[in-house]
Amino acid sequence: MTHVQRSVQRAGERFRGGDPDAGIETWHAFSFSGFYDPDNVRFGPLAACNEERLAAGAGFAEHPHRDVEIVTWVVEGELTHEDSTGHIDIVRPGDVQRLSAGAGVHHSERNEGEAPLRFVQMWLTPSEYGGEPSYEVVREVADGTPYALPGAEAVLHVRRLRAGQRASLPGAPWLYVHVVRGTVRLDGELLDAGDAARLLDAPETEAEAVGTDAELLAWEMHAEPHFG
Repeated sequence: MTHVQRSVQRAGERFRGGDPDAGIETWHAFSFSGFYDPDNVRFGPLAACNEERLAAGAGFAEHPHRDVEIVTWVVEGELTHEDSTGHIDIVRPGDVQRLSAGAGVHHSERNEGEAPLRFVQMWLTPSEYGGEPSYEVVREVADGTPYALPGAEAVLHVRRLRAGQRASLPGAPWLYVHVVRGTVRLDGELLDAGDAARLLDAPETEAEAVGTDAELLAWEMHAEPHFG
């Protein structure tokens, strides 16, 4: 039997950031901004997995990025995105949004609706730096449909499972699984909403929804992060 190196980060072990007084609550899975843990900087090319909650009217003012692939998954509410390449979009639950920052881009993210907004945002290091920024939104991603991120040699898999349902996740040098909602059994470990598992050199792995419906995001990653 192949031995899989696995670590689990519980929701309560995430670093809490954001600005609650401004209606922004954030939970970071990796070192981020003023919080630095040298043993928790990245996992493969994945450098951030932030759970964000924005109250009505709250948001992140225009700010810069470069040399990063930013992928966003809205859980509830509506995210209004605007960037310096001229894109203005509303991202809704079930949509996958990607912003490839390239040599440099500015963007803002806001909750312009009346309901709370909750989303998961993930940053990956591209295999090559520089180039023109690019952007896309894939609407209403179907369960099991992979979203390829060629710039980081990674693929995002979305799994929505009914209680008791099982689904396979692909093998990969780095496999990162984040539970969005519900409880999931993965490689013998129970994971609740907000928990994440990191598997090294994983074979194909089975996920099962336990007790209730569940939703998870899984990154299949094949490339070491590029530096400089």
